[in-house]
Amino acid sequence: MAGRGRTLLGALRAAAGGLSASPPSVQPARPFLIPAGTGPSGHRERRVLGYSAEQMYELVANVGEYRLFVPWCSRSAVLSRRGRVLRAELEVGFPPLLERYVSEVFLGSRRIRAVSRDCRLFRHLETLWRFGPGLPGRTDTCVLDFSVSFEFRSPLHSRLAGLFLDEVAEQTVSAFTGRARALFGPQAAVRD
Repeated sequence: MAGRGRTLLGALRAAAGGLSASPPSVQPARPFLIPAGTGPSGHRERRVLGYSAEQMYELVANVGEYRLFVPWCSRSAVLSRRGRVLRAELEVGFPPLLERYVSEVFLGSRRIRAVSRDCRLFRHLETLWRFGPGLPGRTDTCVLDFSVSFEFRSPLHSRLAGLFLDEVAEQTVSAFTGRARALFGPQAAVRD
């Protein structure tokens, strides 16, 4: 199931002209080997990026700005903060399918985990971002591990999501790398 080609995704990548001089290493995988439309589903991928772990962490932790660059996110606001835990409200989708939900965002030292349980559309929704060391001796690179796990309340939504899950997840990660380019400049070369 991993790495299924998508014509739309290929066209978007070609139109964007790539994200760096050296294409990032992408390893998507569907960790939950359950047929689309039946229970929990998810996506996991790993990329070597030409940005430091600190830069990417800062970007992902800034939940209030997601509305500016995350696909299909029309609202993002931090409602409260207690130490290293945020409560953030996001609105995602496109009319007439909009979902507004609150996530608890846990800011770890090298990882960010967001959990949403009280959604109309989802039984559960969890994302995990981990930022590891990049290429040996290169502090301007990092390994980004991204995973999302979710379960729709509706079997119809589950089936539809199964058709586009990998593409949507890859576009989301690409939106973050695009935002990194806008904030921090072009990626460092990630080839050895």
